[in-house]
Amino acid sequence: MAAAVLPPLTAAAPAAAVTLPALSIPGDPRGAGLTRFTGQAVAPRPVAVPPVPQHPFMAANGSSNVHGDAYQSDTYEGPGPTGRELAVRSRLQGGLCGSVTFDSRGRIVTVCMTPGHSPRLMLLDPNDLAAVSSLTLPGKAGSSLTEVSGGGYFYLDQLDRAVVPTKDGTLQVVAVRRDALVPQARYDLRPVIGSSGIVSVLPDWSGRMWFVTGSGVVGVLDPATGAVSTHVLHGETIANSIAVDESGGVFVVSDHALYRFDFDAPAGGRPVVTWRAAYDRGSRHKPGQLGQGSGTTPTLIGPASGPGGGYVAITDNADPRMKVLVMERGKAGPEKVCEQPVFAPGRGADENSLVAVGGDLVVENNYGYVVEDHALLKGMAGGRQVDTEPGLARVHVDYTTRTCSLAWSDSVERVPSVVSKVSLATGLLYTFTHPSADELRSAHRTGTAAMPDAWYLTALDVRTGERVWSRLVGSGPLFNDHYAPVTLGRDGSAYVGVVGGLVRITDS
Repeated sequence: MAAAVLPPLTAAAPAAAVTLPALSIPGDPRGAGLTRFTGQAVAPRPVAVPPVPQHPFMAANGSSNVHGDAYQSDTYEGPGPTGRELAVRSRLQGGLCGSVTFDSRGRIVTVCMTPGHSPRLMLLDPNDLAAVSSLTLPGKAGSSLTEVSGGGYFYLDQLDRAVVPTKDGTLQVVAVRRDALVPQARYDLRPVIGSSGIVSVLPDWSGRMWFVTGSGVVGVLDPATGAVSTHVLHGETIANSIAVDESGGVFVVSDHALYRFDFDAPAGGRPVVTWRAAYDRGSRHKPGQLGQGSGTTPTLIGPASGPGGGYVAITDNADPRMKVLVMERGKAGPEKVCEQPVFAPGRGADENSLVAVGGDLVVENNYGYVVEDHALLKGMAGGRQVDTEPGLARVHVDYTTRTCSLAWSDSVERVPSVVSKVSLATGLLYTFTHPSADELRSAHRTGTAAMPDAWYLTALDVRTGERVWSRLVGSGPLFNDHYAPVTLGRDGSAYVGVVGGLVRITDS
């Protein structure tokens, strides 16, 4: 079947650049008394690991999608903030600007989503967050803040073109041309996906666009011909992005199993299941998860030319303890390397991707994050904090003995929902923490019953797990990152999408 090629949309911004200054996100005034910085600035301590291969049809590693590269490693070769006189700037957008990518000039390309409104593709200045250009995407977001379809997962290609799943069941290709967003193509996938939302899209190593939907459709589009073919995972749903490698493998996790897909040209050009690995999906939908199943996008480790065709890792949703699972990813089949239980029994959940540091993996605990959208925001606005279970851990994998162990485990930091990242240049793990009211009250030695809802960019030594520093980013519900990632820019700045828009944290 061929996707209908629709006429492109019209850009909202004129051809000439009109840079609109950014208004700051308003915070809770009770946050004025909070300590802004704890810890100390540090000198970079680089971590040496093999590089992730550069995908030929995606922007440079670290610039292309929410997880940074085709392997979904969530690591950056470049620097992040070191903690030196950290400055915070914000952009009030009226919607969460989650996935942050960078064009070849280092400018931000992001999709901002507001419940009940049409998502907007934005071109922003990376320094002051001013709007350079914007484009309204088709369709409207629903009332749920937990929707990921419609632009939550998009990618920037090697030609500075954003490939965005839209709310009306299409794929929109928009080029960054000088200071404007210029629509190039629009592919209608509704004949093959129906009303299901497109969760994510990524290209394989041949340039074909692979997409997945919430209802379990895995499809591939040839942008040269418009040909589309699909495979349906009956009775399974998909809520996360996908990963791709240089062997042609496309890795998908549903709420029941991890899959490797490959493109079968001799069979008429269609996606085929190379292997399927069921995992323990647990007995319940845990607080902090979007569904009953793995909350992680597959993370790839090592080149496809290596042993076992390289490796792939996810978390399961097992009870009483969630586990990190590591498997071979080659075409021969998903032989398990090892598994490692993490976090306290009955109190562990991860709705964000693992971070690959060489062959090791960093996992975070999101258990207890309340995702009942408006109740969440109204509750926080009224002073009720959403306290989650603390926890971060680094899992060491010995690929010779095929065993897993805990390199370190933290039981202090509360990480409600952020996609944490690692800078190999600084040796720091960057996460977005949310202390409990009791922790804030103790830290500031106050008997005040109502404490502000406070959000911090926190850096940990990735080698030891020890906190290095923590910087207050903002207080109040508009500074909740709500499943958005930390993203590191070329100049070492950290960006975090929040409910109110976007924030930038950088060394002065």
